[in-house]
Amino acid sequence: MTSFKCGGFAIGFTTSHTTFDGLSFKTFLDNLAALAANKPLAVIPCHDRHLLAARSPPRVSFPHHELIKLDNLPTGSTESSVFEASKEELDFKVFQLTSHNILSLKEKAKGSTNARATGFNVITAHIWRCKALSAPYNPSRSSTILYAVDIRPRLNPPLPKSFAGNAVLTAYAIAKCEELEKEEFSRLVEMVTEGAKRMSDEYARSMIDWGEVHSGFPHGEVLVSSWWRLGFEEVEYPWGKPKYCCPVVYHRKDIILVFPPFGGSSGDDDGINIIVALPPKEMDKFENLFYMFLN
Repeated sequence: MTSFKCGGFAIGFTTSHTTFDGLSFKTFLDNLAALAANKPLAVIPCHDRHLLAARSPPRVSFPHHELIKLDNLPTGSTESSVFEASKEELDFKVFQLTSHNILSLKEKAKGSTNARATGFNVITAHIWRCKALSAPYNPSRSSTILYAVDIRPRLNPPLPKSFAGNAVLTAYAIAKCEELEKEEFSRLVEMVTEGAKRMSDEYARSMIDWGEVHSGFPHGEVLVSSWWRLGFEEVEYPWGKPKYCCPVVYHRKDIILVFPPFGGSSGDDDGINIIVALPPKEMDKFENLFYMFLN
């Protein structure tokens, strides 16, 4: 904890994703606030990890292009190691999308009747295109984007809402750089949407079983991790709600973080912030593409 002369203070947390996902960490914070106020737990956590155990015997019923076996990792590859800290010099920038920008992206996505133009889907498609095209250009290179999907309501039966563990799996979309450059934006949004729709009960169970058999991990060029609507800033502590909650910058160029706007808890704007870490030349290109594709 860091205290300031004004009377405010900042608290930092570090957790393991095997213990929490974003939703269950929000539950942890709600309970922490309740205990600090000498109140009963706000939510009784469900800790039954058997609910997400692999089947016996495991049954992998889908191809999983979003996963890779550990022994198949190419040496020095950046494409398959989204969770590894980069040894390169990286620039860090925060990009902002206002509610007007997000609405504009939704309007662009209306070219496809099949695309569910949610805020998250259009933001993810926009980030994907900019990230893929900021790398050295090869039109035939395939780019895979990964993004988290909460499987609590997708399983049969659904997990309890109070499930206090990691209940997110990575959905994915794949396209060649030429498609990302030339396709209509609505098509990119549709591909992102299809990735989330793919996450049925059987697909999720197949992913879990794949992990049991192969001990691999998510495989892609970029992972979008969203803190946008987890509600950390809405937790009511005895001393009040936080002024702001955000992730700490870390040295990973293939994970892009989406989080609430500065002052977002006041309700002034429902836009977002996006934190990006890239080598300087790629950052310059990403920034140019980011604003060019908004027009």
